[in-house]
Amino acid sequence: MKLSKSGAVAKSTEGAFRPDSLHPLPMAEETLEHLIDRLRAVEAQIEAAFAARAARHAAEHEVHHDPAGKPCFKADALRRQKAHRKTLGLARVPLPTLLTMPLIYGMAVPLFLLDVSVSVYQLGCFTAWGIARVKRAEYVVIDRHRLGYLNPVQKLNCVFCGYGNGVIAYAREITARTEQYWCPIKHALKVKGSHDRYRDFQAYGDAEGYVASSAAYRERLKRGE
Repeated sequence: MKLSKSGAVAKSTEGAFRPDSLHPLPMAEETLEHLIDRLRAVEAQIEAAFAARAARHAAEHEVHHDPAGKPCFKADALRRQKAHRKTLGLARVPLPTLLTMPLIYGMAVPLFLLDVSVSVYQLGCFTAWGIARVKRAEYVVIDRHRLGYLNPVQKLNCVFCGYGNGVIAYAREITARTEQYWCPIKHALKVKGSHDRYRDFQAYGDAEGYVASSAAYRERLKRGE
């Protein structure tokens, strides 16, 4: 879970808190860098809490992993899941939904082309620039078809959605690293949905900061940061 910097700053206008004190620290005495550091610390705590909850849910629903690390279920757990599986019932599918199916699954072609093109792009460019490549397997995750309570159509939908969203996230990180390498400068206008690296970019119009820090941005990419 990522929190926007703008949201964190807005919520801190009544006084920020020191890590070791309950007394509010006036905003003027706390730099933006300190706020970002504390925000990242909170984000790490939230991520850890989500991971702990996911582990509890996995134990509760008997999720195991095979030797390859893929999720799986024991036979009795799968039988219980299949008791909740709905029949296909294609006759009950609304006509507008059926008519949009070619549009939905037709997106598989451009998504596949995007997948291949950005993979070739980073293989050539990132290797030439000496920066760490994005690990595709960390973004394109397809495992929901293993759930016993999904019928074949639902499984196909989940595979398609997992692939599509994964490819887009994978491509986004590749383009984000490219931007950090070539143009780590913020826009003058507010940008919605900016990637995680954007908030560390140099301010718009800060020529000295850009010239002084460009090499450091590239070194961080070489270290995989």
